Amino acid sequence: MTKTEISGIAPFFIVKNVPTALRFYRDRLGFDITFQGPSEDDIFFGIVQRGAAMIILKDIGVDPVPNYTRDVKKGIARWDAYLHVLEPDALAAEFSSRNVEFFQPLREDGDDDLWGFEVKDADGYILFFGRPKEG
Repeated sequence: MTKTEISGIAPFFIVKNVPTALRFYRDRLGFDITFQGPSEDDIFFGIVQRGAAMIILKDIGVDPVPNYTRDVKKGIARWDAYLHVLEPDALAAEFSSRNVEFFQPLREDGDDDLWGFEVKDADGYILFFGRPKEG
């Protein structure tokens, strides 16, 4: 049987304020807002997209719980999302031009053999932008 292609995946982040989160992703990280609602006067759900990467944002009346804040028992689970980027250097330069503050600067991650950087969003979620290091 032929496998049907899956073209993407989107993390679902609980946020404090959807309009604030949408502005962060649009203005700082260059995402497009593809949905916000359900109405202009009641925006508690939103979707942002850049390329094939999508992130779903929703305010459900509880505080966000980014992975790094959890008591994980078995080591570090810092990232909330991994965004595969072919040219992390170029994206880091773009983000720098928008005055994005890096949680971790562009670097090789020795433990995972990855090349990339980390950004913390408006609700504390940590996004890794990068790719496996070339051998």
